[in-house]
This record gives sequence, structure tokens and C-alpha cells, in this order.
Amino acid sequence: MAIRIFLLAAALLAMACSHGVTASDPSHLQDFCVADKMSQVRVNGLACKEAKDVVVEDFYYSGLHLAGNTTNKQGSIVTPVNVAQIGGLNTLGVSLVRIDYAPNGLNPPHTHPRSTEILTVIEGSLHVGFVTSNPENKHFSKVLGKGDVFVFPKGLVHYQFNNGATEAVAIAALSSQNPGVITIANAVFGSTPSIADGILTKAFQVENNVVDWMQGQF
Repeated sequence: MAIRIFLLAAALLAMACSHGVTASDPSHLQDFCVADKMSQVRVNGLACKEAKDVVVEDFYYSGLHLAGNTTNKQGSIVTPVNVAQIGGLNTLGVSLVRIDYAPNGLNPPHTHPRSTEILTVIEGSLHVGFVTSNPENKHFSKVLGKGDVFVFPKGLVHYQFNNGATEAVAIAALSSQNPGVITIANAVFGSTPSIADGILTKAFQVENNVVDWMQGQF
């Protein structure tokens, strides 16, 4: 009898936990919630525009056919299409980017704290990879050609490098209207105010002059 009660309690607990997970990401209560970019209301996302004011352009963007300017230190540029560009993406949990790479161009190691990313190569070839979390820190990498697809799991550090002699282009979809991006080197060595030298020298096991030089790059 005691075993039956235990099993029943365990089953009820599992159902409750499952319901809690589902309830944390509820279904839409309306067809759409176009972002009202002028609203002063602060919510987890953006406030909805009045339905009567919604127009077809709220669901439209033109420009991904245009190459981005890769004349910078990294030799790459990201053109985002998220809720900032298409207000109709608000609450829909999806966005898009175009990434252009010069030869030897790099989209440096970074993370998206709110999103998984799925990338496909449109032109050229890319050496891509990601690293798993501590303690394994396993590195998964692969060279992609035109038409190849690769997934970067949510929150993991990842990168893309143009290992070809010609320009490369990729399109990536992300599982958030606002995935966010944290570029590792910029965050660690280019923060404002700077992280104290003593912390960085201990973290990276290097001398002060190395940290100072690295901070000078950002």
C-alpha cells in the first residue's frame, strides 16, 4: 500500500512539474502583438501596438540581398532582422541574420544568451564551431560549404571563420525575437569600466602588461 501511495505521489509531482514547464511559455492570446516602439511601458518584450494601427509593413523587411561592409578588424559584419527591424516579430520567438565575411574574416567567439542558432552557408565556405560548458569544454568544429547547415546550441560559445579565398555569406535563424549577443573578447577586455588587471591576470595566468595590451585592442 505504501509503495502505491509513493508511486501515485511521484506521478502527481511529475505532472505538476510538467504543467509548470508548459505554463512558463504560454501560447499566444491573440494572433499577433506588433511591437509599439513608441510605448514607454516596460515589459519582458515590447508592448503591443493597437490592432487597428497594424499595417502590412509591420511584418516586412527588405535588405538581406545587400552585402554588408566587412571593412573592419574582424572582416565580418552581421545584418540583423529581429524585432527592432520587424515589429511583427514581437512575442513570436524567432529572428534572422545575414552574415558577410571577407576572405579570412571571422565572426569571433560569442554567445546568444537567449537563443539557439541554425546557420546555412549561402556562398563560400566557413570553418565553424562551438564549445560545450564546464567542465568538459569539448570543441565541436566542421568546415561547411555552400548549402551546408550547422546548429549552435543556446548559450554556448561559438564562431565562424571564412577559410576560403573568396567572400562568404551565411543566413542564420535564431529562436528569439531578441537573441542578444556577448562577444567574449569585447566583454572581458573591453568592458566599461574595465575589469581590474588583478582579476584578469589571475584568470588568464598572464602578466599585467599582457592584460593592458589586450584591453588596448578594445
